[in-house]
Amino acid sequence: MLLAGVVALSCIGCNYKQHVQESEHDYGSQDAGDPKLYGGRQYGALTGRTNQHDNRYFEYSSLLSRETARIDGLATSVVMLTDKNAYVGIALDWTAVGTKRKGGFAMREQNNTGTTEGVYNFRTGSPYYNNRKAITPFNSPFSVQDHNLISGELKQTIAKRIRKLAPQVEEIHISAKRDFTNEMVDYAKEAWLGHPLQPYLNNFNTMVKYEFAAGQTLPEPVERLVKQGRQAKTK
Repeated sequence: MLLAGVVALSCIGCNYKQHVQESEHDYGSQDAGDPKLYGGRQYGALTGRTNQHDNRYFEYSSLLSRETARIDGLATSVVMLTDKNAYVGIALDWTAVGTKRKGGFAMREQNNTGTTEGVYNFRTGSPYYNNRKAITPFNSPFSVQDHNLISGELKQTIAKRIRKLAPQVEEIHISAKRDFTNEMVDYAKEAWLGHPLQPYLNNFNTMVKYEFAAGQTLPEPVERLVKQGRQAKTK
């Protein structure tokens, strides 16, 4: 009877472990048979075309942004659709394990110590929060400087969610780099205000090439372009 009880408890433990690994709470197991990995890789460069990031238009998708932001482990998600691709800027919240390929929480890029000390910037003691950006160095959702360090399972989960709702997409590119996600949010802000994004197409293409195709040209910050456009209209 004792042996049977031990076996039963062991099976329960195995089932629980399998349940966690197959859920959206675990992106680090990489086990064969994990349903998150079914269907081949759904994200990244798939077509092999050198002009894949020469988009003819881009638009903010509130639906895809909302649906991907619901995925465990994400603090925010901003999705832009083009005539070819979907681009996703994310920030992590560490509510799921294995969202980074290595390093994990111990190698986080943000310092949120100030949340327990009643300040924003624990280094200076400043209580003032920079609310102009989605991701900041302090008291902020978490970024990953190199998009190649984001868990493949997490990317696959995001990509599958997008392809289910936008099956026409050729490639899906995902980054949690602080500058990239902040720029994506700034583009989204323009869309929320009802402003056209087409005037910024060349700059957007420069940005995604720099992030995903080893582009050598740095994009202009969206805020600067918006400000320049407004100043030009007042002259």
